[in-house]
Amino acid sequence: MTPGRVPPLGGATNSLWLAVLAAAAGRCQCRGACGKSHAKDGGRCQREHGGYQQHHGGGTVRLIVAPADPAHLLQPAHRAATLPKRALAAWCPTCHNGARTLARRTQRTTAPVAEPDALFDL
Repeated sequence: MTPGRVPPLGGATNSLWLAVLAAAAGRCQCRGACGKSHAKDGGRCQREHGGYQQHHGGGTVRLIVAPADPAHLLQPAHRAATLPKRALAAWCPTCHNGARTLARRTQRTTAPVAEPDALFDL
């Protein structure tokens, strides 16, 4: 295993994490779902696993594996954990948080307003 590609803890998930990271070439796969265009990066986030992050607190970038579809980022962890490799993507924490925030905002604005339950039919 190359330095900087240390998988997260968790037995069976290590192989899945490594497979998704390999498919992503060790780079965040966000193409704007976080709200940034990544235009100066060719349309895709430039953060690489194990690389240095100059902004947002600095430090080493640790990519995570999460659903590729931003709408599925709001799923409970136990449902997201059952997704196949093709439905997952590598995300840097900044893009992952941005995409989840936008997905929540979209969900709030498109969800139908719940009617209060009536005690009695009139």
